Amino acid sequence: MRKITLAFILAALASFQTSATVVEIRTNMGNISVNLFDEQTPETVENFLEYVNSGAYANTIVHRLEPGFVIQSGGYQYNGQLPLDEVPTGAPVVNEPELSNVRGTIAMAKLAGDPDSATSQWFINLADNSANLDLQNSGFTVFGQVIENGMDIADEINQLPRYNLGGAASAAPLIDYDSASGEDPNEDNFVLITDIVVTDDAVVTNPDLNPTPNTLINNNNSGGGDNPSTPSDGGSSGGAINPLTMLVLALGTLLFRRRIKA
Repeated sequence: MRKITLAFILAALASFQTSATVVEIRTNMGNISVNLFDEQTPETVENFLEYVNSGAYANTIVHRLEPGFVIQSGGYQYNGQLPLDEVPTGAPVVNEPELSNVRGTIAMAKLAGDPDSATSQWFINLADNSANLDLQNSGFTVFGQVIENGMDIADEINQLPRYNLGGAASAAPLIDYDSASGEDPNEDNFVLITDIVVTDDAVVTNPDLNPTPNTLINNNNSGGGDNPSTPSDGGSSGGAINPLTMLVLALGTLLFRRRIKA
């Protein structure tokens, strides 16, 4: 009986471990590692990984830079000439505004006034944008955090000059580009993402990370629209008892009753 109980406890504890995935955004300016929050935002992570595993992010560019705010990608590919090709997208994913848009987090872009419209485009928060993005458009879904020295690369991109390439790439950061030459930018000028790949799919990765919950959305679940600087595409909700806590309480009650009977 004791062996069965111990096996049950170990299996139950294993089921409550935080699942996570680490991906590497490989760019011509350096690589950015990101720890995804599979448990807090499962639908969004699954959606993102579908694009990753299909190779959809190969040869995409950072098509938008808002200095001190965000860098945005996932929507357009450079295949040797302009105009840029759009990344084929699937069905949109449901909004999961559980976590806060603080510096170093990665979140999904979406259509203005449509909370559940995110597809392939994502952005990295260059600053603490929680006061804006945790509420706008029912909150922007944070689904990961940049780790290691990844923000050094993001900050370098933040320093690049921007150019209007038309459409959604009206504020594209470019490297060593001479607009006076009259030539179109090429692969040496774009912040090019050669690929995004999974580098660690262990059950638990970076357990020391403590993502900041989005408390603003709980206090004011505003559906508000976007403002001009909001990323556009075209953890805990509180109050619930942690399942692990419930398990410990249940086991404690069981042991207490067994002791009484003895």
